Amino acid sequence: MKFLPVLFIMTLNFMTSFSQTPKKAETVTLNGVKIYYEVYGKGEPLFLLHGFTQSSKSWHPYIPDYENDFEVYLVDLRGHGKSSLFSEKFSLQAVAKEIDDLIGYLKLTRINGIGYSYGGDVLLQLELRHPGLIKSMITIGTCGTWHAKEFPEFVEYLSYKNIDNLPWMREQQTSEDQIKSILAQVPNYNISISEGELKSIQSRTLLVHGDQDVATPIECLAKAKQYLPNSFMWVQPNVAHGAHTDKSKPEFIRISKEFLRGAWGQ
Repeated sequence: MKFLPVLFIMTLNFMTSFSQTPKKAETVTLNGVKIYYEVYGKGEPLFLLHGFTQSSKSWHPYIPDYENDFEVYLVDLRGHGKSSLFSEKFSLQAVAKEIDDLIGYLKLTRINGIGYSYGGDVLLQLELRHPGLIKSMITIGTCGTWHAKEFPEFVEYLSYKNIDNLPWMREQQTSEDQIKSILAQVPNYNISISEGELKSIQSRTLLVHGDQDVATPIECLAKAKQYLPNSFMWVQPNVAHGAHTDKSKPEFIRISKEFLRGAWGQ
């Protein structure tokens, strides 16, 4: 199955141990939704948002790389980790609202963000919902538009009958019922972003793409790059969907920090 290498690479980074204690960890209930987050470091706020089927744990190995330059926020997005389970049909706009609510609760006026796949889609929807909130964002393996029906092999792979081949889920989620809930929502992952919406996003944006990513067509990334007014694109050779993981991690850290400091892409 062609998606197996993509998903295998996704799991490699999660095996790294991490023992640092966050300076703050809390589950907060906002508008009836429980959201779990952790905070590390100091500096400008940087939100690291995980991919679908993952949790905030997937970003733990990156904390030492960012905490001396940023106040780092790890969040369990709806349905994942220690946050509320899905209670209705999955909606990216609803998840973006929940993150906006959390940012308001934290009394943050502007943030930076790095989002992998699902997390990247959330960042784009967050900026559409709250223009000017995101100073700079980096999206990995996402272009703002993705419809599950166009990727039947992906949907089949991310199904509970295949759970033994999805080892990271039992490492990152809290229960078998939660895993079933997440996987049941995969066919409902549908999001579109229009040319007009892309043009309205003023955040400085870096679109990161692996040239072997079969889950996100490069044509979609190119369209996003064309219409996002303040965007840059970085295509990594011989890399799949997780273009920030494994052997790609050191270069990703270097480029991402330069970009967030405003020193890359000038």
